[in-house]
Amino acid sequence: MFDVKTVLPNLRCSLGEGPHWDAKDGVLYWVDIVGKTAYALRPNDGGSRSWTFDQPVAAIVPRENDGLLVALADGLAFLDAESGETTPFVAPDSDHAGNRSNESRVDPMGRFWHGTMQNNIGPNGEDLPVTVSTGTLNRVSADGDVTRFESYIGISNTLLWSDDGTKMFFGDTIKNTLNVYDFDMKTGVPSNPRAFFGPQDRGNMDGSAMDGDGYIWNARWGGGCLIRFNPAGEVDRIVELPVTQPTSCVFGGPDLKTLYITSAAVGLEGNGNPLEGALLSIRTDVAGQACTRFAG
Repeated sequence: MFDVKTVLPNLRCSLGEGPHWDAKDGVLYWVDIVGKTAYALRPNDGGSRSWTFDQPVAAIVPRENDGLLVALADGLAFLDAESGETTPFVAPDSDHAGNRSNESRVDPMGRFWHGTMQNNIGPNGEDLPVTVSTGTLNRVSADGDVTRFESYIGISNTLLWSDDGTKMFFGDTIKNTLNVYDFDMKTGVPSNPRAFFGPQDRGNMDGSAMDGDGYIWNARWGGGCLIRFNPAGEVDRIVELPVTQPTSCVFGGPDLKTLYITSAAVGLEGNGNPLEGALLSIRTDVAGQACTRFAG
């Protein structure tokens, strides 16, 4: 059993997503995609701040060269933490005008991986149906060079790399399947995709974190839980959560044994659960993988 805690009692996100733990500064970053807001929290002293944008924001990560990188709906931009001003960087999916940024993470070499999907957010923040699989998966180097590896994605979710650098994980929530790829860490090229795990009875596949034993902790949208999968893709345990739509998770804290979990309240208005959209945490008995800053 895990003791599930609410990290910020008064914060509820419409669509919380994209958690990233920066070990150097001890800061947790995450976003509210629908709320067009990115957050930063320093858990050791409670220091926090936020930045609001004029469009949905899917990810925020620190840069090696100071400042932050954000994945806005229409592309990537550099964010000045003090002024809140953004500078356009690159738009990896500019050839798909109807898409928006979704799953994004930095690989261990500092390259930014940018997954997209058909825009499902209306002008007033309302939830729109996903009717076509137009999403893509792109790798962005430190200098802004873009390489595309996947197309025809419904909803991009989960980006992870094994500790030995030989495997990458990426999936499509529409297919409710996580794929594993052979991966060349030096060149950043994935190949030979095949199913790692498929549909489960508990909800749909969303974002994930990997622990030091190579187990994947997967948030189950609509399932109210995390499922921990072993390195063979088999269910190891189910962690019950007090929210219906957990969206992603990341290991953080000084020992990387605190699992931070984002969630979403969108579509659940009036269901009577005051925790929908909360940022949660649990303490685990295994340390997780460390996040990497964007090399640019």
